[in-house]
Amino acid sequence: MSMPDLLLIAVAGIVAGGVNAIAGGGIFFIFPAMLAAGLPPITATASSAIAVWPGHAAALPAYADRLAALKPGLGRRLAVAMAGGLAGALLLLWTGDRAFARLIPWLLLLATLLFAFGPRLRALMPGELGRTGAAAIAVELAFAVYGGYFGAGLGVLLMACYALLGHDDVHDANALKNLVASVITAVSIATFVLSGVVAWPAALAGLVGAVAGGWLAARWARRVPAVWLRRGVIATGALLTVHFFLRFYG
Repeated sequence: MSMPDLLLIAVAGIVAGGVNAIAGGGIFFIFPAMLAAGLPPITATASSAIAVWPGHAAALPAYADRLAALKPGLGRRLAVAMAGGLAGALLLLWTGDRAFARLIPWLLLLATLLFAFGPRLRALMPGELGRTGAAAIAVELAFAVYGGYFGAGLGVLLMACYALLGHDDVHDANALKNLVASVITAVSIATFVLSGVVAWPAALAGLVGAVAGGWLAARWARRVPAVWLRRGVIATGALLTVHFFLRFYG
């Protein structure tokens, strides 16, 4: 892999890490860069997962106080994330990502709408879905499987998930998103590494950029009013949706 290719991936990693720390959707930037460098789709997916993982993890210290307040139920939530991440990674290795790729724009559209209108939808429901119980576990597991399988827009999907489950404080949802996305991606990474499908020069170039982008963006996000952060999440989801519709159906 040439030096210009690695530089392109590193720059994409900076953007991806920052976007993931604020709203999610970093793979939108780094996955195309991996493909542009000539990597096959599954290898690009696995290498992108390694590159963006530190962006989520580096954001966690900035949300330590939020996560401490959300500690009840975290164990169950992390167990679901681990199981789903493993299942999704194995599914990718067994089937490839071409067929599933055509579902990505539809999933992102649904996630963006759920995040934007989640509070209003819950107000219209006869009862809340709640943060615990079989329904909540099923929703979180479905998103975890998706994250292990491909992960494009995982942050937007998780933010939509937590809005649906009753986390109205966008900063709390953002803290949970970074933690759960870190666990999902870590499990999928371990699976990809053991399977030997990672292009390490590309993954490490993106990783360095993602660490810097995630660290800087997490601190900036904490200074943004919740209403603007929510609008940023919705805008990111809309842009991702349009991009993938044009890519696969345009």
